[in-house]
Amino acid sequence: MKVLVTGGAGFIGSAVCRHLVGERGDQVLNLDKLTYAANLASLASIETSNRYGFLRGDVADLDAVRAAFAALKPDAVIHLAAETHVDRSIDSARPFIDTNVLGVMVLLEAVREHLASLPAEAARAFRFLHVSTDEVFGSLGDDGHFHEASPYRPSSPYSASKAAGDHLVRAWAATYGVPAIVANCSNNYGPYQFPEKLIPLTILNGLEGRPLPVYGRGQNVRDWLHVEDHARALALILDRGRVGETYVIGGGAERANLQVVEAICDLLDEAAPRPGAAPRRSLISFVTDRPGHDHRYAIDCGKITAELGWRPQNDLESGLAATVRWYLDRRDWWEPLRERYGGERLGHAVPASAQG
Repeated sequence: MKVLVTGGAGFIGSAVCRHLVGERGDQVLNLDKLTYAANLASLASIETSNRYGFLRGDVADLDAVRAAFAALKPDAVIHLAAETHVDRSIDSARPFIDTNVLGVMVLLEAVREHLASLPAEAARAFRFLHVSTDEVFGSLGDDGHFHEASPYRPSSPYSASKAAGDHLVRAWAATYGVPAIVANCSNNYGPYQFPEKLIPLTILNGLEGRPLPVYGRGQNVRDWLHVEDHARALALILDRGRVGETYVIGGGAERANLQVVEAICDLLDEAAPRPGAAPRRSLISFVTDRPGHDHRYAIDCGKITAELGWRPQNDLESGLAATVRWYLDRRDWWEPLRERYGGERLGHAVPASAQG
């Protein structure tokens, strides 16, 4: 299969590229703008493969997208290019609208052009897989789970931009017949994740003996999904998912943020002890919560399990231990990134009602 992957130099995108090329033998063209969170070093294991290619370009630039389609003539698109960090969307929403909304529309228009150029059988076989987030559904209470029919209640500029993209995909499918599938995933973790996110930030700050910031009292709950399990799920959806359907993907690993941070502290104390220093849990620092912080996410994966036979292979305990070990072993990957982002607080907006 020839697959155009957008955002393939990002955290999830690079895992998808490595899986498609390295595990399945697909031919992949990676279209990526190379923003701050992208890293071509995440693709070192496949960069010399004759089944992998890279093209620098913005999904909101129709000429760049057309060039990617012309170069590969893909059988499918996995659309992952996105601005993803909630805190950054609080500080500046415009890049999220440009990429996550306008970029989706531009890409869908390019797909329409591509479909029109294909023979009928190839057009019927073509797939557009749009990768989104469970954050579009808003916040859960202390019980219940998101599922494919959950209503949309986005709470942040990031989740609102992703919700808009989801709606555009479904509109282009209904109006123009684009053979689209939407996948909404829970919080990903694993190797090659940019260190602004909770797990890598905690690992690196803990390794360096720096404060470990936790929003509020650390009781916000997330369902953690290993990025390689996510990549496998997306490949299955691409192969066997039904056009017009939505699939939600979660790790079945709900934990409060404080629990995750404490587990990382204990893993670091065991793997990288600091003789004479206090346990790393002493580095935990509770900080002012971010605006609009959703209380809890959890996903019911019954549909993708029943239809496609997918289940996560990594439980959080073993997956987190392997992730900590990866960051300990791969200073060559993350040290250059710490020069660009040292862990400073983002998304510290003051609501208008609290100003003046």
